[in-house]
Amino acid sequence: MPDITAVLRRTLAAAALCATLLTTMGVWAVPSDAEQPIHIRADAAELDEAKGIATYTGSVRMDQGTLRVTADTMVIELKNEQVVRITAVGKRAHYQQQLRTKESEVLADAETIVYHTQDERVELIGDAFLTQDGNEFRGQTIRYDMRAGKVDAKADQAGGVQMILKPARPGP
Repeated sequence: MPDITAVLRRTLAAAALCATLLTTMGVWAVPSDAEQPIHIRADAAELDEAKGIATYTGSVRMDQGTLRVTADTMVIELKNEQVVRITAVGKRAHYQQQLRTKESEVLADAETIVYHTQDERVELIGDAFLTQDGNEFRGQTIRYDMRAGKVDAKADQAGGVQMILKPARPGP
């Protein structure tokens, strides 16, 4: 029979992790996203309090407002009770979110997606794809700096980088 104190402690730690996620994810998203609850579904979850790491495996899906991340495995890393990195891995890990109220969604797919929360940067690694507002980027690795609005795409040795850039609409 499980120790009730240990179960309660794990439950409180998981709740603290979710609360921390809630405050860090909303910095660059639709403002109301930060006010939404975080929902994580997976086949299994493991929390290592000492290391500050939560690992979710098997058909992982995380939703918060307009944010959705799906993967085979998701690892959430904490430092000083703040989320510093979220890593999603899968055949095709998927990320989508509306960054600001009047903008279209950002959609991204890759074998690995790493979100660095403190500097608002996403790395897409392995057969990477990123699109927003009709602009598309494909490459082996794509780095997207959300603060600066900068995309850096790199190819592997055999392939190239592909970009489709939609022309701006003329003003009224």
